[in-house]
Amino acid sequence: MPDELEEEVSRSFNDYWAIAVRRRRWVFIPLFLCWAAVWAISWLVPNTYRSEALILVEQPRVPEQYVVPNVTVSLQDRLQSMTQQILSRTRLQATIDRFGLYSHHRGLATLWYSEDPVEQMRADINIELVESPGHPGELTAFKIDYLAGTAELAQEVNSELTSLFIDENLKSQQQQSESTTAFLENQLSNARTELETQEAKVRAFKASHFGDLPSQLESNVQILTGLQTQLDNNQRALDGAKQQNLYLESLLQQYQTMHANLGSADSPTTSPQELDKELFDLRSQLADARSRYTESHPDIVSLKERIQQTEKLKKDAEAEIASQSKTATDTSAAGTANAAEIPYESSTPVMQIRSELKANQLEIANYEHHSKDIESQIATYRSRLNLTPETEQELADISRGYEESKANYNSLLQKQNQSQLATSLEQRQQGEQFRIIDPPSSPAKPSSPNHFRLSLIGFALGIGVGIGLAAFLEMLDERVHREKDLEGVVIAPVLVSIPHLGSPGEDRHRVLVTFAEIGTAVAMFALIVAGNIYAFYKG
Repeated sequence: MPDELEEEVSRSFNDYWAIAVRRRRWVFIPLFLCWAAVWAISWLVPNTYRSEALILVEQPRVPEQYVVPNVTVSLQDRLQSMTQQILSRTRLQATIDRFGLYSHHRGLATLWYSEDPVEQMRADINIELVESPGHPGELTAFKIDYLAGTAELAQEVNSELTSLFIDENLKSQQQQSESTTAFLENQLSNARTELETQEAKVRAFKASHFGDLPSQLESNVQILTGLQTQLDNNQRALDGAKQQNLYLESLLQQYQTMHANLGSADSPTTSPQELDKELFDLRSQLADARSRYTESHPDIVSLKERIQQTEKLKKDAEAEIASQSKTATDTSAAGTANAAEIPYESSTPVMQIRSELKANQLEIANYEHHSKDIESQIATYRSRLNLTPETEQELADISRGYEESKANYNSLLQKQNQSQLATSLEQRQQGEQFRIIDPPSSPAKPSSPNHFRLSLIGFALGIGVGIGLAAFLEMLDERVHREKDLEGVVIAPVLVSIPHLGSPGEDRHRVLVTFAEIGTAVAMFALIVAGNIYAFYKG
């Protein structure tokens, strides 16, 4: 056969239309049957209704800058924890028994549902987190969905689930806050005990090292400086008292010499002149001392006293010489004998000098005793100052544990106070709470199955099956229906074609069949349209 016969004959739209008309029954009947089967099966599948609820995570009413919450777990982690608790077998079984869920699954229903009611209920519950509008990634709410066989049951069970989540949140928040507070109270008690132990150690150490503590270093230095000043002043006073002692002894010696001269008739009295010279020397020393010291200086005070005593001694000597001169003109011999017989110790100036000398010796003894006491105290305070560095090191070692215990105690005390405030906030339900924004809905249409969608799927499936079946039959058909088909089979050209010549009966039968087919097609189309409309409104 020539190559031209092997080439496929191209088909036009009219050719395809002719095939569709010829195979119209194989297109419409599978189309309707597939649609009807899918539509009918969709109504046999049990309906499920979805109830939805939206819960908002409400922030604490008291700002965090005043009360820091004890629970800082993210919403996602908290929901995961609460979901595990609420969806536990014990709780779900109680809810299933209360509402009598999944007890009607018999026969074909077992094909769609699990044999375990708890697992089936877990599958029917869906929790979805909701992000804050305008803040991607920030979770502020969540949805709870539940599927049930009726709208009323779905709403009731979802209300129960919503209440469980709200109650569980309040309970878990309060329990965690109270647990945190109890833990901090326990830690605070231990820290208080440790702090008291450290305080007792520091107290005992300070009691045993009183006087050489680092905090007393400055006072010890000041006291030591004061004691050194007192020792210097006492030493100057002692030197002054010793000088006074020497002066009194010399003065007493002069009185003794003067008395001896007065008792001898051959010796002239020169004591007032010597006393004047001594007064001049003392006043010169006083003027020189005043140029260097104040009036309260011990040297100046001592010189003033010596000047007063010398002046008094001069007056007494002049008076005694005058008295002696008066009695010497009457009876020189008798006067001489009487003067020799007057005891030296009974003279008033001599008694006064001896008294002052004795007082001066007592004063010297007191100054020396006081100097020894001051030197002993100075030695004690110097010993304390020498021990201060060693005591400071030991105290630093002991205080280190005390400071750490004190810092830990203060930190725990602050945290415990904050935790108590947060717990009080949770108990008053002023903390972070779940608030229902959209209560569980009562669905008007079932969420599954979607009868309208299944109807359209059945319709599309029927079209595909019908067209596929028609194309398959057309491929198997070897009959020649057109002149073009004949030209592709034989080499000779077609000269003439004879149309079909039917009898009147065949024409009437053909007309009746055509009307029947049209009526059937219209009825099928009407059923399909009506079924889709019904599925659309019923969901």
